[in-house]
Amino acid sequence: MPALVLLGAQWGDEGKGKATDLLGGSVDYVVRYQGGNNAGHTVVVGDQKYALHLLPSGILSPGCTPVIGNGVVVDPSVLLSELSGLNERGVDTSKLLLSGNAHIITPYNVTVDKVTERFLGKRKIGTTGRGIGPTYADKINRVGIRVQDLYDESILTQKVEAALDVKNQMLTKLYNRRAIAVDQVVGELLGYAEKLAPYVADTVLVLNEALEQNKVVLFEGGQGTLLDIDHGTYPFVTSSNPTAGGACTGAGVGPTRISRVIGILKAYTTRVGAGPFPTELFDEDGEALRRIGGERGVTTGRDRRCGWFDAVIARYATRVNGLTDFFLTKLDVLTGWEQIPVCVAYEIDGKRVEELPYSQSDFHHAKPVYEMLPGWSEDITGAKSFSDLPKNAQAYVKALEEMSGAPISAIGVGPGRDETIEINSFL
Repeated sequence: MPALVLLGAQWGDEGKGKATDLLGGSVDYVVRYQGGNNAGHTVVVGDQKYALHLLPSGILSPGCTPVIGNGVVVDPSVLLSELSGLNERGVDTSKLLLSGNAHIITPYNVTVDKVTERFLGKRKIGTTGRGIGPTYADKINRVGIRVQDLYDESILTQKVEAALDVKNQMLTKLYNRRAIAVDQVVGELLGYAEKLAPYVADTVLVLNEALEQNKVVLFEGGQGTLLDIDHGTYPFVTSSNPTAGGACTGAGVGPTRISRVIGILKAYTTRVGAGPFPTELFDEDGEALRRIGGERGVTTGRDRRCGWFDAVIARYATRVNGLTDFFLTKLDVLTGWEQIPVCVAYEIDGKRVEELPYSQSDFHHAKPVYEMLPGWSEDITGAKSFSDLPKNAQAYVKALEEMSGAPISAIGVGPGRDETIEINSFL
């Protein structure tokens, strides 16, 4: 049975939660493999809407085991709050597994994130201020706190002391903030240990044994390809690897286990935070996309920047992830436009460029080259098959597929769980 990776093919917010939830009833495990509570998924089940930040979307699918892998950074208070909220709504969260090797977002990581971003002023990255970047930095600098450390007070205290030795110097002398007390941090973190204990597991072992037993495992990426720390629009990126390779390191499975890589594409383009965005719109069309598409960040509450579909980015995502399929979301949002521009290339210094430039400077100066495609006015939210779509909507999908380099195997025509056209099965 397959191991699938499902990830964002743009700047995040493409509708990964809907896609994961669609597959959740058919898979045995859904695994978050990177990021933290800076990622958000909105899942609509019937008349119920769920906003998930740290938990895998599969937690809403009965019979599916949700897993938070070792590559995720975890804010214990956020995780416990999210679990409590779902329990109050009647969702069974008891099957959740949390990697003992996942790193903890500490109170001082959040403080450092906020003061650093404020200090950058106009040069700020546009982080969520939730401590994600500083936690990954601690991980790389080998002063991070892991979930397993909550169960050894001596080790936990030593690690917190080591981390605060440097951070308190920075906070007091550079940012004019108060020093953070070691005992206070240790006490807060120890307070989470008992509540998290039922979920903590050796998830690497669990997942590899599941694959040996022919179980279906779905790896769910947060953010998107263009926010990848290595392959995104650096430095306006996240601090981890949402791309397909991140699933292997962030969950502890070998690349030979992966049988399919599914990229989620929005029928137009959005991004949150600072950074280049060639097709961004500053006119009535951009505002219409934002309003009709409900483009507000699930986690941040910030309005998303909106623009037309960018085929250059889609081709890039296909290449760096080895995509086998696309899931095209929010096609219904484009209903009503007489013509729909699609970016097929960039103009940089007077030259046409059809692939994403490796140079940050070139990408900042890229101007979109548009091809106009005919729009449609018919309501498509009730479409159950590809042939139910208006001819121009079908032509739009086929054009995007040809430009993007991988087959479009599913199409979202509305926010609901059942408002999806499946062209090719993912399983």
